[in-house]
Amino acid sequence: MHYRRLGRSGLKVSELSFGSWVTYGNQVDTRAARELMAAAFDAGVNFFDNAEIYAKGESETIMGKVLKELGWPRIRYIVSTKFYWGLRTNVNDTNTLNRKYLLDAIDGSLKRLQLDYVDLVYCHRPDPDTPIEETVWAMHDMIERGRALYWGTSEWSADEIRAAWLIADKHHLRKPVMEQPQYNVFHRKRVEQEYARLYDDIGLGLTTWSPLASGLLTGKYRQGVPADSRGALETYAFLRDGLIDPEKNRIVGELEAVARDLDCSLAQLALAWCLKNPRVSTVITGATRVAQIAENMKAAQVAARLDAPSLARIEAIVGASAS
Repeated sequence: MHYRRLGRSGLKVSELSFGSWVTYGNQVDTRAARELMAAAFDAGVNFFDNAEIYAKGESETIMGKVLKELGWPRIRYIVSTKFYWGLRTNVNDTNTLNRKYLLDAIDGSLKRLQLDYVDLVYCHRPDPDTPIEETVWAMHDMIERGRALYWGTSEWSADEIRAAWLIADKHHLRKPVMEQPQYNVFHRKRVEQEYARLYDDIGLGLTTWSPLASGLLTGKYRQGVPADSRGALETYAFLRDGLIDPEKNRIVGELEAVARDLDCSLAQLALAWCLKNPRVSTVITGATRVAQIAENMKAAQVAARLDAPSLARIEAIVGASAS
């Protein structure tokens, strides 16, 4: 496993990490989660991604139980959470980044995770109704109170990230260190174009999600939706149309030839492609079986074989279908 600095910070994260979105509390229980996290940790993964909203808090509860059972030294692993949607529907704790919600939400997450602090905390979406100054001060105070070590954003625009950074810089507050955007061969313009100036200007790090486009890039949706896939879950029905998109599945079929020539799976190719971007600090993977962990970790070896001609082939195949 290789480790990369999280943006301009001194923190090093494994280039492949493990996330709990969709699976924990939906497809994976505590026993299975323990096996998966242990396998990832043994493979060198040190970053485990989570969020308050995942399975409405159950994902954090499961991860907290697993961390307690495994008993790893706290210095050996990195845990994240994210806030915006909230777990209730009260006026001040849903779809917001106001100070009251944020400083209450972190306490709830820490209780579920059974941790004294999280390493990374994200503002899960931008909040147009709360002044960015208020959010920046709340995130600064969260860190100053020892509840988190670094803060960042997820799916914020470049202008919003820069505005938050400038406010923090002006008032000598803790600055946003990382962004968590979707990134894969079909979804790339934000990472490669919109954020381009932020990497050098403010040292933005990336912890990217959905490298397999919710499973589309594994090829398993080329013949429809398998019964045991996330696409079959009613809670994630919103993903279904994208997963069975005929044009994207045609492209996946063409990418299979590239994977074959590199002696790897489609999933490994997709992960390796993400790893080739030096701006990416870590690629968040997911799994429901231990065997998937082992296969995903081989993507680092595939990335070493993914040379310029192979990348050019992928570009030619994907063409203008990327957004």
